[in-house]
Amino acid sequence: SLVGAFINAVVLIAGSVWVLTEAIPRLWNPTMPVAEGMIGLAILGIAVNGFAAYKLSAGKTLNERVINWHLLEDALGWVAVLIVAIVLLFVDWPILDPLLSIAFTLFILVNVLRNLWATIKLFVQANPDHALYRDVEQVLADLPDVTDIHHLHFWSLDGESHVLTAHLVVARDLTAAEYSELKALIDHRLAAYKLSHTTIELEFPSENCRDEF
Repeated sequence: SLVGAFINAVVLIAGSVWVLTEAIPRLWNPTMPVAEGMIGLAILGIAVNGFAAYKLSAGKTLNERVINWHLLEDALGWVAVLIVAIVLLFVDWPILDPLLSIAFTLFILVNVLRNLWATIKLFVQANPDHALYRDVEQVLADLPDVTDIHHLHFWSLDGESHVLTAHLVVARDLTAAEYSELKALIDHRLAAYKLSHTTIELEFPSENCRDEF
């Protein structure tokens, strides 16, 4: 999913740069397009890309968001074509074509760059949500008999599926029953965060952390 999001973002950026390199020179030398043909193609483009963008609008993964921006870019581009075509039926203003192309392309480019940055952060396993990280840390710290938390790592697989690992130090040696109760309590407290995967290691007071160097 992340690789797909990255590739889609790069393609969108390359396409946006190409559109800008084509549209900006036309500001100084605009040409009159065929308005009637533009209207027919614009209606078809809006219908197809708009429906596809609507179907993906509820997507939560980065890949879905990037693809959605790609479809939205196409739909907005066809809206620009339709507006320009209708106006050009009545007035001789060919410069509207490159102006709207530049405006919509810049709008999409900004959002694609934002999603690309989020994708890169997930590639390097950055914390996807600092507020959620602090909430989870506080929930673990409030557990009975837990005196310390370390090696708490929180990252995301695709922007939606999060992973948590942590070492918890308990205040005393627990019996087998108490150990099971604490594990069940941890599961109950973390259930609200809908984490895709968790690995919690419990350490007793006399035990040295095996990950300390």
